[in-house]
Amino acid sequence: MSDNKNDFRYAVGPSKVPWYAVGEFYNGMDVKSFVKFLLPDTADKPGYGEAFAKVCEALDGLAAVSGKASKLTMGDQVNAAEQAAKETFGSKYALLTSCWTMGMEIAYKLSGLKAGDEVIMPAITFIATMAYPLHIGAKVVFADVDPETLNLDPADVARKITPKTKMIVPVHLGGYPVDMDPIMDLAKKHGIYVMEDCAHGMGGKYKGKYLGTIGHFGGFSLHEVKNITSLGEGGILLTDLDDAGKQLSLARFLGLDATRQIKDWLYDIVSLRDRFGNIQIANNCSITELQALGLQLQMKRLDEIIAIRRKAAEYTNAVLAEEDGILVEKQDTAETFGTHHLYLLRIDPKKIGGDIHQLEAKLKEKGLTNITHFGPMYRFQVMKDLGYDENAIAATCPNTERMFYTSYTHLPIYNLSQDQIEYQAKAIVEAVRELKAGK
Repeated sequence: MSDNKNDFRYAVGPSKVPWYAVGEFYNGMDVKSFVKFLLPDTADKPGYGEAFAKVCEALDGLAAVSGKASKLTMGDQVNAAEQAAKETFGSKYALLTSCWTMGMEIAYKLSGLKAGDEVIMPAITFIATMAYPLHIGAKVVFADVDPETLNLDPADVARKITPKTKMIVPVHLGGYPVDMDPIMDLAKKHGIYVMEDCAHGMGGKYKGKYLGTIGHFGGFSLHEVKNITSLGEGGILLTDLDDAGKQLSLARFLGLDATRQIKDWLYDIVSLRDRFGNIQIANNCSITELQALGLQLQMKRLDEIIAIRRKAAEYTNAVLAEEDGILVEKQDTAETFGTHHLYLLRIDPKKIGGDIHQLEAKLKEKGLTNITHFGPMYRFQVMKDLGYDENAIAATCPNTERMFYTSYTHLPIYNLSQDQIEYQAKAIVEAVRELKAGK
């Protein structure tokens, strides 16, 4: 018998002895373990053992009459997830990848980035944003941030463009939209490509357009801490560029082209072509069918998830705004729609009588988790090893230095009960008042 869902490399047609794409099928016992992992006995409620026993009995009955999942990677679910992304965000092309870092690598490659080129990005972001440029010997140029949002400052980007600048990478930190119009104007004027790093920004909008669809490339992280995930890891790359979009599937899996065959073999391996016509070599960042299914399920709840986060942020703002010295998170305007991945807490150190690190210590004493996302990129050892002068760069990024070391931190705004949201806001006010009182 044959299985039409086999991987094309093993689709041998009608056969008495099929060559299955899956080397070892999962069975009912495996599925029980999956259920226990995703729905663990951690809710401090009685009855878990009895309920799980009933599930196991049902799974045993299902396993006795079910078939086997014969395609675990790069199949119908991945295709469906990519189609859902295109329809949701209005992008011409979408690619599901093993992680957003690899999605960015593909965008960098197809943009034609090479050694010696310059890439402008915010001084505050995650290392993944600059991983590929550093890997190939491109120069990362750090632009300062807007002190109100911690996002890329378009005015500083303009100051730092040179004839070597080939890309600008705005990062929608915490899910609040970067001011994209001036960025795109600069890109058009200088012939520069823009890639939006929307790791925190799935579902956000800027002037009616989804984040990730404004630049030449854009995309999202599906890591476990993000607003939605694909079972812990994953990424989505978007583009409307035909030359790049038609190469996305090749870029994801080593340039393997099943529409072409070399003599006596099943496929060909082709190179990619960047926007300048130069050869680029594809990597492997395939993703599983189960991850793609998990993504589709959570994407259906995206609007609801953002609405819950927004409500929590609005409540937090209302409480904190009453205390002088606390600078509340910037709210949505007629032109912006954030995702509220994180809550941005800012303070005026002079008014509260202490800096952000003193406040952080008090918040920890009150049981609050808070993290300043992220450390200034130029301070890391890898940058020193590559010859970057951290102090010289810091001098060109005064807002980054001031905000990171004295004035801001991030708070969780998700998966919290209303009681926890209320406690968090009130505890921040109490901590600020203690600092003001010199306690």
